Amino acid sequence: MAHGYENGRLDLPFVGIATFGKRPYQPDWGQLDADVAIIGAPFDFGTQWRSGARFGPRAVREASTLFSFGHAGAYDHEDDATYLPGSVRIVDMGDADIVHTDTEKSHANIETAVRAALAAKALPVTIGGDHSVNIPCIRAFDTQGPFHILQIDAHLDFVDERHGVRHGHGNPMRRAAEQPYVTGLTQVGIRNVSSTAREGYEDARKMGSDILSVRQARALGPQALAARIPAKSPVYITLDIDAFCPSIAPGTGTPSHGGFLYYEVLELLQQVAQNHQIVGIDLVEVAPDYDPTGSTAILAAQILLNTLGFIFHAKGHR
Repeated sequence: MAHGYENGRLDLPFVGIATFGKRPYQPDWGQLDADVAIIGAPFDFGTQWRSGARFGPRAVREASTLFSFGHAGAYDHEDDATYLPGSVRIVDMGDADIVHTDTEKSHANIETAVRAALAAKALPVTIGGDHSVNIPCIRAFDTQGPFHILQIDAHLDFVDERHGVRHGHGNPMRRAAEQPYVTGLTQVGIRNVSSTAREGYEDARKMGSDILSVRQARALGPQALAARIPAKSPVYITLDIDAFCPSIAPGTGTPSHGGFLYYEVLELLQQVAQNHQIVGIDLVEVAPDYDPTGSTAILAAQILLNTLGFIFHAKGHR
Protein backbone atom coordinates (compact mmCIF):
# COMPACT_ATOMS: atom_id res chain seq x y z
CA MET A 1 0.00 0.00 0.00
CA ALA A 2 1.31 3.44 -0.88
CA HIS A 3 1.80 5.96 1.87
CA GLY A 4 1.71 9.75 1.74
CA TYR A 5 -0.60 12.56 0.86
CA GLU A 6 -1.72 11.11 -2.47
CA ASN A 7 -4.05 8.58 -0.83
CA GLY A 8 -5.09 10.69 2.13
CA ARG A 9 -2.66 9.31 4.70
CA LEU A 10 -0.61 11.86 6.62
CA ASP A 11 1.54 9.12 8.24
CA LEU A 12 2.87 11.29 11.06
CA PRO A 13 6.10 10.26 12.81
CA PHE A 14 4.32 8.67 15.78
CA VAL A 15 2.12 6.50 13.55
CA GLY A 16 3.07 3.06 12.27
CA ILE A 17 6.02 0.72 12.73
CA ALA A 18 9.35 2.31 13.70
CA THR A 19 11.76 1.18 11.04
CA PHE A 20 14.72 3.50 10.43
CA GLY A 21 13.33 6.66 8.87
CA LYS A 22 10.11 4.66 8.25
CA ARG A 23 11.85 3.05 5.31
CA PRO A 24 10.82 -0.43 4.12
CA TYR A 25 11.68 -3.47 6.26
CA GLN A 26 13.41 -6.32 4.41
CA PRO A 27 13.84 -9.39 6.61
CA ASP A 28 14.98 -11.54 3.66
CA TRP A 29 18.67 -10.65 3.44
CA GLY A 30 19.00 -12.53 0.18
CA GLN A 31 16.57 -10.10 -1.47
CA LEU A 32 18.13 -6.76 -0.58
CA ASP A 33 17.76 -4.15 -3.31
CA ALA A 34 18.90 -0.82 -1.92
CA ASP A 35 21.59 1.82 -1.76
CA VAL A 36 21.67 1.75 2.06
CA ALA A 37 20.99 -1.17 4.40
CA ILE A 38 20.31 -0.40 8.07
CA ILE A 39 21.40 -3.14 10.48
CA GLY A 40 20.60 -3.31 14.17
CA ALA A 41 23.29 -4.80 16.41
CA PRO A 42 21.68 -4.82 19.87
CA PHE A 43 24.70 -6.28 21.68
CA ASP A 44 26.16 -4.81 24.88
CA PHE A 45 28.03 -7.65 26.58
CA GLY A 46 31.30 -5.86 25.79
CA THR A 47 30.63 -2.99 28.20
CA GLN A 48 32.93 -2.38 31.16
CA TRP A 49 30.63 -0.14 33.17
CA ARG A 50 27.00 0.69 32.40
CA SER A 51 25.15 -1.66 30.07
CA GLY A 52 22.01 -0.78 28.11
CA ALA A 53 23.24 -0.17 24.56
CA ARG A 54 21.33 -3.30 23.53
CA PHE A 55 18.35 -0.95 23.36
CA GLY A 56 20.19 1.50 21.10
CA PRO A 57 18.91 0.25 17.72
CA ARG A 58 15.30 0.32 18.88
CA ALA A 59 15.68 3.83 20.33
CA VAL A 60 17.48 5.25 17.29
CA ARG A 61 14.88 3.77 14.95
CA GLU A 62 12.06 5.31 16.96
CA ALA A 63 13.86 8.66 17.07
CA SER A 64 14.45 8.53 13.32
CA THR A 65 10.72 8.66 12.68
CA LEU A 66 10.89 12.35 13.67
CA PHE A 67 12.67 12.91 10.34
CA SER A 68 10.28 10.84 8.22
CA PHE A 69 7.85 13.45 6.92
CA GLY A 70 7.51 11.91 3.48
CA HIS A 71 10.27 10.52 1.28
CA ALA A 72 10.64 13.46 -1.10
CA GLY A 73 13.88 14.52 0.55
CA ALA A 74 14.82 17.12 3.13
CA TYR A 75 15.56 20.67 1.98
CA ASP A 76 18.40 22.45 3.81
CA HIS A 77 18.20 26.21 3.29
CA GLU A 78 21.79 26.82 4.43
CA ASP A 79 23.20 24.45 1.82
CA ASP A 80 20.39 25.12 -0.67
CA ALA A 81 20.30 21.37 -1.17
CA THR A 82 17.69 18.65 -0.95
CA TYR A 83 19.12 15.62 0.83
CA LEU A 84 17.92 12.01 0.61
CA PRO A 85 15.47 12.39 -2.25
CA GLY A 86 13.39 9.38 -3.22
CA SER A 87 16.13 8.15 -5.55
CA VAL A 88 18.16 7.06 -2.47
CA ARG A 89 16.81 3.64 -1.60
CA ILE A 90 17.11 2.82 2.10
CA VAL A 91 15.92 -0.44 3.61
CA ASP A 92 15.95 -1.66 7.19
CA MET A 93 17.28 -5.21 7.56
CA GLY A 94 16.15 -5.49 11.16
CA ASP A 95 18.53 -6.84 13.78
CA ALA A 96 21.25 -9.43 13.83
CA ASP A 97 20.37 -12.22 16.22
CA ILE A 98 22.02 -11.87 19.62
CA VAL A 99 22.72 -14.94 21.75
CA HIS A 100 22.90 -13.83 25.39
CA THR A 101 26.34 -14.27 27.01
CA ASP A 102 27.86 -15.55 23.75
CA THR A 103 30.02 -12.80 22.29
CA GLU A 104 31.48 -14.83 19.44
CA LYS A 105 28.15 -16.17 18.19
CA SER A 106 26.53 -12.74 18.46
CA HIS A 107 29.44 -11.08 16.65
CA ALA A 108 29.30 -13.75 13.94
CA ASN A 109 25.62 -12.98 13.39
CA ILE A 110 26.38 -9.26 13.07
CA GLU A 111 29.14 -10.06 10.57
CA THR A 112 26.66 -12.14 8.54
CA ALA A 113 24.31 -9.16 8.33
CA VAL A 114 27.03 -6.78 7.16
CA ARG A 115 28.23 -9.31 4.58
CA ALA A 116 24.67 -9.57 3.25
CA ALA A 117 24.49 -5.80 2.81
CA LEU A 118 27.86 -5.73 1.04
CA ALA A 119 26.86 -8.63 -1.22
CA ALA A 120 23.83 -6.57 -2.28
CA LYS A 121 26.11 -3.57 -3.05
CA ALA A 122 24.34 -1.57 -0.34
CA LEU A 123 26.11 0.75 2.09
CA PRO A 124 25.98 -1.03 5.47
CA VAL A 125 24.93 1.22 8.35
CA THR A 126 25.07 -0.62 11.65
CA ILE A 127 23.41 0.74 14.80
CA GLY A 128 24.83 -0.63 18.05
CA GLY A 129 25.11 -1.86 20.60
CA ASP A 130 28.41 -1.27 22.30
CA HIS A 131 31.56 -0.48 20.34
CA SER A 132 32.61 -4.12 20.18
CA VAL A 133 30.09 -4.54 17.34
CA ASN A 134 32.60 -2.71 15.16
CA ILE A 135 34.78 -5.84 15.29
CA PRO A 136 32.42 -8.02 13.21
CA CYS A 137 31.56 -5.04 11.01
CA ILE A 138 35.22 -4.64 10.02
CA ARG A 139 35.71 -8.41 9.63
CA ALA A 140 32.96 -8.42 7.01
CA PHE A 141 35.07 -6.19 4.73
CA ASP A 142 37.87 -8.72 4.18
CA THR A 143 37.11 -8.99 0.46
CA GLN A 144 36.28 -5.32 -0.17
CA GLY A 145 39.68 -3.75 -0.74
CA PRO A 146 41.71 -1.37 1.46
CA PHE A 147 40.15 1.52 3.38
CA HIS A 148 40.90 4.03 6.14
CA ILE A 149 38.90 4.26 9.38
CA LEU A 150 37.60 7.52 10.81
CA GLN A 151 36.78 6.98 14.48
CA ILE A 152 34.88 9.74 16.31
CA ASP A 153 34.97 8.82 19.99
CA ALA A 154 35.95 9.88 23.50
CA HIS A 155 38.05 6.74 23.97
CA LEU A 156 40.87 5.22 21.93
CA ASP A 157 39.54 1.64 22.22
CA PHE A 158 42.99 0.27 21.44
CA VAL A 159 43.37 -2.29 24.24
CA ASP A 160 45.01 -5.47 22.96
CA GLU A 161 44.00 -7.98 25.62
CA ARG A 162 42.94 -7.68 29.24
CA HIS A 163 42.32 -10.83 31.31
CA GLY A 164 41.83 -12.75 28.08
CA VAL A 165 39.25 -10.32 26.70
CA ARG A 166 40.02 -9.37 23.09
CA HIS A 167 36.55 -8.59 21.74
CA GLY A 168 35.10 -6.13 24.26
CA HIS A 169 34.27 -2.49 23.66
CA GLY A 170 37.79 -1.39 24.59
CA ASN A 171 39.35 -3.52 21.83
CA PRO A 172 37.76 -2.67 18.46
CA MET A 173 40.26 -0.19 17.05
CA ARG A 174 43.17 -2.51 17.88
CA ARG A 175 41.39 -5.39 16.16
CA ALA A 176 40.68 -3.13 13.17
CA ALA A 177 44.28 -1.92 12.91
CA GLU A 178 45.43 -5.56 12.75
CA GLN A 179 43.48 -6.17 9.54
CA PRO A 180 45.67 -6.02 6.41
CA TYR A 181 42.97 -4.14 4.48
CA VAL A 182 42.76 -1.33 7.07
CA THR A 183 45.35 1.20 5.93
CA GLY A 184 45.24 3.42 9.01
CA LEU A 185 43.02 5.21 11.49
CA THR A 186 42.14 8.82 12.22
CA GLN A 187 40.92 8.85 15.83
CA VAL A 188 39.13 12.09 16.73
CA GLY A 189 37.67 13.34 20.01
CA ILE A 190 39.93 11.25 22.26
CA ARG A 191 40.11 12.94 25.66
CA ASN A 192 40.42 12.75 29.43
CA VAL A 193 40.99 9.43 31.15
CA SER A 194 40.86 6.62 28.61
CA SER A 195 40.38 2.89 29.02
CA THR A 196 43.54 2.52 26.92
CA ALA A 197 46.88 2.79 28.73
CA ARG A 198 49.81 4.85 27.45
CA GLU A 199 51.29 1.80 25.73
CA GLY A 200 48.11 1.47 23.69
CA TYR A 201 48.52 5.02 22.39
CA GLU A 202 52.11 4.25 21.44
CA ASP A 203 51.02 1.05 19.68
CA ALA A 204 48.25 2.91 17.86
CA ARG A 205 50.67 5.48 16.45
CA LYS A 206 53.09 2.74 15.41
CA MET A 207 50.22 1.02 13.58
CA GLY A 208 49.34 4.17 11.64
CA SER A 209 46.95 6.11 13.86
CA ASP A 210 46.49 9.88 13.88
CA ILE A 211 45.07 10.74 17.32
CA LEU A 212 43.36 14.06 17.99
CA SER A 213 41.55 15.38 21.04
CA VAL A 214 38.43 17.55 20.94
CA ARG A 215 40.52 20.65 21.60
CA GLN A 216 43.01 19.77 18.87
CA ALA A 217 40.14 19.09 16.45
CA ARG A 218 38.55 22.44 17.30
CA ALA A 219 41.82 24.26 16.74
CA LEU A 220 42.10 22.71 13.28
CA GLY A 221 38.48 23.18 12.19
CA PRO A 222 36.50 20.68 10.11
CA GLN A 223 38.22 21.29 6.76
CA ALA A 224 41.78 20.95 8.08
CA LEU A 225 40.70 18.02 10.22
CA ALA A 226 39.18 16.20 7.27
CA ALA A 227 42.31 16.93 5.23
CA ARG A 228 44.34 14.76 7.61
CA ILE A 229 42.61 11.66 6.22
CA PRO A 230 44.70 10.25 3.35
CA ALA A 231 43.51 11.72 0.06
CA LYS A 232 41.33 9.52 -2.16
CA SER A 233 41.26 6.73 0.41
CA PRO A 234 37.90 5.01 0.92
CA VAL A 235 36.71 5.61 4.48
CA TYR A 236 34.77 3.59 7.03
CA ILE A 237 33.17 5.76 9.73
CA THR A 238 32.72 4.49 13.28
CA LEU A 239 30.94 6.97 15.55
CA ASP A 240 30.67 6.43 19.29
CA ILE A 241 27.92 8.66 20.67
CA ASP A 242 30.16 9.45 23.67
CA ALA A 243 32.26 11.56 21.30
CA PHE A 244 29.60 14.19 21.98
CA CYS A 245 29.45 16.15 25.20
CA PRO A 246 27.15 14.39 27.68
CA SER A 247 25.34 17.71 28.08
CA ILE A 248 23.73 16.88 24.71
CA ALA A 249 24.20 13.08 24.72
CA PRO A 250 23.85 11.71 28.26
CA GLY A 251 22.35 8.42 27.07
CA THR A 252 25.54 6.39 26.91
CA GLY A 253 27.40 3.96 29.12
CA THR A 254 30.67 5.85 29.54
CA PRO A 255 30.03 9.60 29.27
CA SER A 256 33.07 11.86 29.12
CA HIS A 257 32.73 15.61 29.60
CA GLY A 258 34.40 17.97 27.18
CA GLY A 259 32.99 16.36 24.07
CA PHE A 260 31.90 17.66 20.69
CA LEU A 261 28.78 19.63 19.93
CA TYR A 262 26.54 18.73 17.04
CA TYR A 263 27.88 20.92 14.23
CA GLU A 264 31.51 20.11 14.99
CA VAL A 265 30.87 16.49 14.08
CA LEU A 266 28.35 17.20 11.34
CA GLU A 267 30.70 19.55 9.47
CA LEU A 268 33.54 17.03 9.71
CA LEU A 269 31.31 14.29 8.29
CA GLN A 270 30.12 16.60 5.51
CA GLN A 271 33.71 17.30 4.49
CA VAL A 272 34.65 13.62 4.59
CA ALA A 273 31.59 12.65 2.54
CA GLN A 274 32.55 15.23 -0.09
CA ASN A 275 36.19 14.11 -0.24
CA HIS A 276 35.99 10.33 0.11
CA GLN A 277 34.06 7.23 -0.84
CA ILE A 278 32.29 6.07 2.33
CA VAL A 279 32.24 2.28 2.45
CA GLY A 280 30.47 1.68 5.75
CA ILE A 281 29.19 3.30 8.93
CA ASP A 282 28.49 2.20 12.45
CA LEU A 283 27.04 4.30 15.25
CA VAL A 284 27.39 2.80 18.69
CA GLU A 285 26.94 3.16 22.45
CA VAL A 286 23.50 4.79 22.53
CA ALA A 287 22.07 3.54 25.85
CA PRO A 288 18.68 5.24 25.92
CA ASP A 289 17.67 4.46 29.49
CA TYR A 290 20.21 6.99 30.80
CA ASP A 291 18.46 9.79 28.88
CA PRO A 292 14.77 10.11 29.70
CA THR A 293 14.46 13.02 27.25
CA GLY A 294 15.32 10.83 24.26
CA SER A 295 17.63 13.53 22.89
CA THR A 296 20.64 11.19 22.62
CA ALA A 297 18.74 8.86 20.30
CA ILE A 298 17.43 11.84 18.32
CA LEU A 299 21.01 13.10 17.95
CA ALA A 300 22.10 9.66 16.70
CA ALA A 301 19.28 9.46 14.16
CA GLN A 302 19.88 13.03 12.98
CA ILE A 303 23.62 12.44 12.52
CA LEU A 304 23.02 9.23 10.56
CA LEU A 305 20.37 10.69 8.27
CA ASN A 306 22.38 13.84 7.59
CA THR A 307 25.55 11.85 6.90
CA LEU A 308 23.66 9.63 4.45
CA GLY A 309 22.32 12.79 2.85
CA PHE A 310 25.85 14.15 2.38
CA ILE A 311 27.13 10.85 0.98
CA PHE A 312 24.45 10.54 -1.68
CA HIS A 313 24.42 14.25 -2.50
CA ALA A 314 28.12 13.83 -3.35
CA LYS A 315 27.11 10.92 -5.60
CA GLY A 316 24.69 13.15 -7.49
CA HIS A 317 21.37 12.40 -5.76
CA ARG A 318 19.71 15.82 -5.69
